Amino acid sequence: MAVERVATGFRWAEGPVYFAAGRYVLFSDIPNNRIMRFSEDDGHVSVYRQPSMNSNGNTIDREGRLITCEHSGRRVTRTELDGSITIIADKYNGKRLNSPNDAVVTSDGSIWFTDPIYGIGGYYEGVKAEPEQEKHNVYRVDPKSGDIKVVVDDFVEPNGIALSPDEKKLYVIDTGFTDGPNNPSHIRVFDLDVAAGKASNSKVFADMPKPSITDGLRTDTDGRVWCSVGWGDPNEDGVRCYTPAGELLGKIHIPETVANLCFGGQQRNRLYICGSTSLYAVYTSVQGSMKP
Repeated sequence: MAVERVATGFRWAEGPVYFAAGRYVLFSDIPNNRIMRFSEDDGHVSVYRQPSMNSNGNTIDREGRLITCEHSGRRVTRTELDGSITIIADKYNGKRLNSPNDAVVTSDGSIWFTDPIYGIGGYYEGVKAEPEQEKHNVYRVDPKSGDIKVVVDDFVEPNGIALSPDEKKLYVIDTGFTDGPNNPSHIRVFDLDVAAGKASNSKVFADMPKPSITDGLRTDTDGRVWCSVGWGDPNEDGVRCYTPAGELLGKIHIPETVANLCFGGQQRNRLYICGSTSLYAVYTSVQGSMKP
């Protein structure tokens, strides 16, 4: 099973999500302010949305709708089945969010997302602005009321987010190392209570080899964690796979910094990898959990 480069020509590919109904991958090209679409059946690459409000992380909800985190919009949106866009979250306590980064949707329809400040740090991947939220939080949006609440408030820079296949664990990346050498570059894991809307018992799941950081992650049906690695030692650029206990199983080397990844394909066994200027793909011996 070889790694293939299936598309290239992007500035910074991020936030991939697979739509089984159409057999395509959507992913963000953040500085180019667009969402791209890779069609799995014929390899065609096209622009799905431009401008995209410098979209970053994308996921899909249980009704097959696109959920997007937008840097310059400083919001989380949902693309309805008719193509219209609904704002899910853009403020907390009357103040604008910093720059939503990544999101997941649990089985009850609640949306959990991270809110670091990367999208307001300059004009390359967003619009430069002062942060209005004092802390860089992980939030939950209630599926019925739409209320937004903070579920974790002690991250330096919360980034990628993912669920275990049984929804009993929540994984969140902290890329605080980008803000200072003593800050973390790791994945944290929480006990997740979906019904109560709570994440508790935080612990470090896996440390990254500094100066590299991980940015995005997904799980497979057996609970293994697959995460991106980049921005540090080129020999570490690629994907790492961990057991549910946090033991490193192996690496997939990619010749570019990898920001994010997702499982796709008709058997959910094709790993799509966003590597800076390119989209890569590799068939694996496992199936992605495909939980949004």
